[in-house]
Amino acid sequence: MKKIALSSIHESLGAKIVPFAGYNMPVQYEGVNIEHETVRTRIGVFDVSHMGEFLIEGENSLALIQKVTSNDASKLAIGDAQYSCMPNETGGIIDDLICYKIKEETYLLVVNASNIDKDWNWIAKYNEEFNATMRNLSDAYSLLAIQGPKSIEAMQALTSVDLASIPFYKFKIGDFAGIEHVIISATGYTGSGGFEIYCKNNEVEQVWNTVFEAGASFGIKPIGLAARDTLRLEMGYCLYGNDINDTTSPIEAGLGWITKFTKDFVNSESLKAQKEKGIERKLVAFQIDEKGVPRHDYPIVDENENEIGIVTSGTMSPSLKKGIGLGYVPKQHATIGSEIYIQVRKKTLKATVVKLPFYKN
Repeated sequence: MKKIALSSIHESLGAKIVPFAGYNMPVQYEGVNIEHETVRTRIGVFDVSHMGEFLIEGENSLALIQKVTSNDASKLAIGDAQYSCMPNETGGIIDDLICYKIKEETYLLVVNASNIDKDWNWIAKYNEEFNATMRNLSDAYSLLAIQGPKSIEAMQALTSVDLASIPFYKFKIGDFAGIEHVIISATGYTGSGGFEIYCKNNEVEQVWNTVFEAGASFGIKPIGLAARDTLRLEMGYCLYGNDINDTTSPIEAGLGWITKFTKDFVNSESLKAQKEKGIERKLVAFQIDEKGVPRHDYPIVDENENEIGIVTSGTMSPSLKKGIGLGYVPKQHATIGSEIYIQVRKKTLKATVVKLPFYKN
């Protein structure tokens, strides 16, 4: 198992460390509900340095990114970030990612930790045609997600950049926490605002310590991956390996908004035909109407207890105090307000298909 740069700090804070995507990662400190509430109401910091970072440069960098990703990266200006995915050749998804335009002909792709090697090999295969310069920076960089409604107020003293002026899915490169050049990105996986800070491994301890000093009076706390999962699920954000994978298409997953058929990309003709024909199944959000908690891989059934799908993500929502989840069901069961049933151990619990997000800020 690999260690992230701040492993010893997390251990000293009493974090529960678990193997995750090839890394030893802090899954929780005080407890999921407390950490979840901290991010929803104040400010919390996630160490997500296990994520992968690829730098793509050169005159054909955009052409390569356009080929392997579903969204239209030609729309990016310098300072823009874009959520996208990489379709495979058989109708599924290699990974979802964020693409940053750093400067002309220079892009940063941020990918999921569990897919770093797979993604690198996939992009490299297509790069044989384009010959862009590819650099895997994953082992050299750290990533801290500073999330919550107090983030701007608490962190403004650490930078000359006007944090309030960075719109959602934009970024600036500037000074932060005494480090001259970091990426300050108005992105996150929580739905409660904040920033993601990219810096070098030898800089991240200084950033971490300075952030916690600045945030002390705002109730700042370290937050583990378990609360990251409940926070993202309340927003309905997909998790690779659960809600999207090599067998789920972006159209089925509700990611048509990042699938642009104004360009040619891997498997675009097939996905376009699927969109025009209509899908047979769809990823839906549901809430349990009774007492019970849905979990990954629990069966979804109809009123006659015929299995119609499976739960891809599920939890007890700390904010809503009810069971919520995502899962694929046939399109006739996918309309808002439809009744479906979740088999939780030996019980069959009634659930209702709802509109995302579950949590309205």
